[in-house]
Amino acid sequence: MQLYIVDAFTDHIFGGNQAGVVLLREDQPFPDDRLMQKIAAELKHSETAFVKQLDHHTFQLRYFTPEGEVELCGHATVSAFTVLREQGCIACGDFVAQTLSGNLSVSVEPDKIWLEMPQGELIQTLSEDEAARAYAAYGLSASDRAGDMQPTIVKVGLADILLPVNSKTALDHAMQNRDEVVAFTRELGSVGVHMFFCPVDGEPTAHCRNFAPLFGIDEESATGTSNASLTHYLRLQGRVKPYEMNTFVQGEAMGKLSTILSKVDEHGKIWIGGNAVISVQGTLKLS
Repeated sequence: MQLYIVDAFTDHIFGGNQAGVVLLREDQPFPDDRLMQKIAAELKHSETAFVKQLDHHTFQLRYFTPEGEVELCGHATVSAFTVLREQGCIACGDFVAQTLSGNLSVSVEPDKIWLEMPQGELIQTLSEDEAARAYAAYGLSASDRAGDMQPTIVKVGLADILLPVNSKTALDHAMQNRDEVVAFTRELGSVGVHMFFCPVDGEPTAHCRNFAPLFGIDEESATGTSNASLTHYLRLQGRVKPYEMNTFVQGEAMGKLSTILSKVDEHGKIWIGGNAVISVQGTLKLS
């Protein structure tokens, strides 16, 4: 099996968010789940995508974190189609990614990959007690909350707690109580917490940090699904408009600056986009 490590949502090696990508031959079945889990744990990246071509335009993708399988991963999908493009497996054009979240359209451009996301769902607004617990788990108080936005669980492929703060300082200074975040994300049925600050001038649309310790990811430098959820939330808030390009900056606190783009149509269909670069290429030997 061919193995790649890819830096997603960046134009530069060692930036963005790394993902593992494993390409299978067309005649090769997926390894069993335990082996894919071991490979993901060995690579130690937040997600590893296993990719199998089904026909000329359709690819099946499965995603594993170091702790378990997830339905969808934006940055691993961008990474996977970047590998397919750069290795000459595909040319620019439109393709289908078959995932556990459904069949999603992928548009491959010379310098970007755009991924159609599942329909956004607003799951619940956190109660006052739940919100206070979430902020306290990051050493934040009521004075750090964004007064015009409520902490909300939103799902676009994966469910995240969207946690708005009122300043870049609060975002940068947040310190995670890992055990507490694991506990309340499990209780609320969320993959993790996506904390964000929206500058008044809209440049960028938001600065973000993402935490998913329940799945073995203390902090992640670029998350496509979470920023798709944030796009859905901000559209409902009237803060993003159809067909405008939205820019989310993430990974600053980790020294791995990432830029995630999004756009949404008048029906609420969301696309996530960005570039990626291959940093490592090799062969996975299983015997």
